[in-house]
Amino acid sequence: MTTGTAAPSRPSAPRRPEDSIGGTVQAYVDKLRGGDVGSLPAILGFIALVIFFSAMRPDSFASTRNAANLLNQAAPVIFIAMGLIFVLLLGEIDLAAGFTSGVGAAVLVVLMTNHGVAWPVAVIACVATGLVIGSVMGALVAQLNIPSFVVTLAFFLALQGVLLLVVGEGGTISLTNETILAIMNKNLSPALGWVLTVLVVGGYAAIAVLGSISRRKADLPVTSTSVTAAKVGALAVIMVAVTILFNQERAVNPAIKSLKGLPLIVPVTLVFLLVLTFLLGRTAFGRHVYAVGGNAEAARRAGINVPMIKIVCFAIGSVLAAFGGVLFASYNNGVSPTTGGSSTLLYAVGAAVIGGTSLFGGKGRIIDAILGGLVVAVIQNGLPLITQKSGIQFIVTGAVLLLAASVDALSRRRSAATGR
Repeated sequence: MTTGTAAPSRPSAPRRPEDSIGGTVQAYVDKLRGGDVGSLPAILGFIALVIFFSAMRPDSFASTRNAANLLNQAAPVIFIAMGLIFVLLLGEIDLAAGFTSGVGAAVLVVLMTNHGVAWPVAVIACVATGLVIGSVMGALVAQLNIPSFVVTLAFFLALQGVLLLVVGEGGTISLTNETILAIMNKNLSPALGWVLTVLVVGGYAAIAVLGSISRRKADLPVTSTSVTAAKVGALAVIMVAVTILFNQERAVNPAIKSLKGLPLIVPVTLVFLLVLTFLLGRTAFGRHVYAVGGNAEAARRAGINVPMIKIVCFAIGSVLAAFGGVLFASYNNGVSPTTGGSSTLLYAVGAAVIGGTSLFGGKGRIIDAILGGLVVAVIQNGLPLITQKSGIQFIVTGAVLLLAASVDALSRRRSAATGR
């Protein structure tokens, strides 16, 4: 009788301290102490501002009608900020993003209103305009090594002139296409709102479970079931609360026209958030973007095509800015020579930085644009209810942006000191 030798079992992945809820909280606290504050300042700022304005103007600010208007007001800036994040991750800047959105909106509206072009073709032309603008700027920065500040400042001035030529000085071109207008002016039905909530929460849970299974098969550390359940539960609470809030009647005279449901821009934004987050977090391109932003020379030595990464990031940034122009046209029912101008660029940069994206490159997420954009929108929406002095509104917005930039600089210094 022969005895066989049992095959050695594969060692299981070591259990990490953060595999429990208490350990996860402690790991997050340690990360904060190390200088990585992430989006926490934006979240705390948003909560504080909502509480403040709700206490000051409970009848006007703290209403479902105003909440829906706030989301629509924030959307164009959020999309421009999403595009700016790709550029900021490189340690570059795009000063032309605001007028890129304006030119994109002008192309869209002029084609549909003046030339009767179908909306899908007009949207493609709008996005293509952004693609061309971004690619040219990226090529000038990457191939000729012209500072992005200079290149995009030149485009800032040039695109302002293009917008004036296309629209006409002092003129406004109206938009009547119902499909484009619906993006910023229509809502999901209450039933579809609940369907969206189930899809978002269920999709997040499925991704978390499948990710754990995949990591367990590869003998990699896996987040505990309790931590995953807590994250899914927190998302479910937020989504259910938001859905209940917006499913309430908010029409002034519901007998004439009912107004319920999540604004249509919410699922549109969620789709872009999902796709762009996957692009930055789950693809080789995303890893290359962070590598170039962290250390361009090291990335080049590692075999990354740094010029191409820069060109693509500028192109993506301008495409998203152009789509922001579509939202501007939908929200304003047309386009004017000031579309995308004024403080649009400053608010978009502010949204990205306030949300947690670093001005020094290598640090940022797409969700930063949403969080920062909501903070900026709350300030824009709430301050006029308290004071009509535009000077105070600009001062407060500037102070918030300066505070966010200071937090970014201090967190980088803390990270360098602790070696994290």
